[in-house]
Amino acid sequence: MTSDLAAYGGLFAAALVAATILPAQSELLLAGLLNAGHQSPVLLVAFASLGNVLGSIVNWMLGRFLIHLRDRRWFPLKPKVYDRAVAWFGKYGLWSLLLAWVPVIGDPLTVVAGALRVDLVRFTVLVAIGKVGRYVFIALSVLWWSGH
Repeated sequence: MTSDLAAYGGLFAAALVAATILPAQSELLLAGLLNAGHQSPVLLVAFASLGNVLGSIVNWMLGRFLIHLRDRRWFPLKPKVYDRAVAWFGKYGLWSLLLAWVPVIGDPLTVVAGALRVDLVRFTVLVAIGKVGRYVFIALSVLWWSGH
């Protein structure tokens, strides 16, 4: 039971950090836990998804409330990355949030969505669709590959 809580909690934390602009990886941890076969695949996907979506909400809040500080050296998005994300968002609009799970472009998109004051409910729904879909795909792939 304690190992289950540690697994779910650790995956949640890894997924949350991975969704922020901090470098982290949750997919390998999910794959390892699925391959070990000690926890429920459904709960693993749920905890990973919840953590990852909440991490994106942290980015949204960073954009919404701190974007005026983006010229500071400590701000996690460099101006060039921010400008590229603004252009991407301007070209593809809200639907670009379905790609919030994609490495390199996803995190800046979530910050820009906050800076552009995208409605938090719409933001959360679109981000969740993409992120849950990614974790479901990973889980199904690992389970199929490992024969579970």
